[in-house]
Amino acid sequence: MSTAAPTARLRPVWLAGAVLAALITTTVALTIGPASIGAGAALTEVADRLLPGTFDSGLTDVQKSVVWNLRFPRVVLGLLVGGSLAVSGAAYQGVFRNPLADPYLLGIAAGAGFGATLVFVSGTGDGVGAFDLTRVAAFLGALAAVGLAWAVGAVGGRKSGRRLRTPNSVTLILAGVAVASFFTALQTYVQQLDDDTISRVYLWILGSLTTRGWDEALTLLPVALACAVVLTATARLMDVLAVGDDEATSLGLKVTQTRLLLIVVASLATAAAVAVSGLIAFVGLIVPHTIRMIFGASNRVVVPLSFFLGGIYLTACDVLARTLMSPAELPIGVVTAFFGAPFFILIMRSSSMSRALS
Repeated sequence: MSTAAPTARLRPVWLAGAVLAALITTTVALTIGPASIGAGAALTEVADRLLPGTFDSGLTDVQKSVVWNLRFPRVVLGLLVGGSLAVSGAAYQGVFRNPLADPYLLGIAAGAGFGATLVFVSGTGDGVGAFDLTRVAAFLGALAAVGLAWAVGAVGGRKSGRRLRTPNSVTLILAGVAVASFFTALQTYVQQLDDDTISRVYLWILGSLTTRGWDEALTLLPVALACAVVLTATARLMDVLAVGDDEATSLGLKVTQTRLLLIVVASLATAAAVAVSGLIAFVGLIVPHTIRMIFGASNRVVVPLSFFLGGIYLTACDVLARTLMSPAELPIGVVTAFFGAPFFILIMRSSSMSRALS
């Protein structure tokens, strides 16, 4: 990769365009479904709910409930999950200086899957909001996988100070692969203890934005926004990391502490998203890399735009998942994989990728 840190800045017009695109995507998602509701009426109803008594959408009570209790929470959830996965992917790619890095790199997916499977087998799920044990177990499993990957990677890392060993990028990635295999093996073993749970585990692995109201979105909202703000505020540090550890250290950056902070925050955002939606692949790979190709490589541009465009992308995929086989619904992971796999191949074939991996 380049030995000079990128210096581009986020332009207000790009951010305004991302917000406008999010509004358009939201409008489309609110209007598509078995119940026909016009765009103007749907947006008016949302505005009236946010500012009670200000607007009159003219919708029936049933239509109002469809907009506010079914469609809008699902749209918000899609924006938050997609944004969290994309901004985490951007952070991982910046930390590891590898455009193939994604939010599940350090075993997060396997750890979350193991946690959720434990709950499915024990039959203790189906709680409410943040108290749903499936989400809690998936969240804790994801964080446990990241922590174990860091600990294993540190064994083969270099000493920092007298006692502390810190993993470098290569050892941390290899540790993530090993941890993912370990948790996958545990999940398979636990899953075989109760054959009746296989279908539930399978559907969870494919991902879903199906909601039962606002519980899922409100559970994810504070974590997603807080992590996005922290990663955006530290995007400049990712640009410094891009020049390499030795050069970044010579510039005064505490490389180990910075890498740990970014990994923890990105992993927290990913774990929270996975806990409410299951495993949705390729969002954290496609979105940041596309932004880099269009707007440049500076993380001060890539990170904030990833949050907005990741949400837009996943919401649009959810619309397709709901409509392609209507009235049946495709798992959203199928749709994202359909677009993501060819995109991954294109990245591998690109000349810029060849230079990055050489």
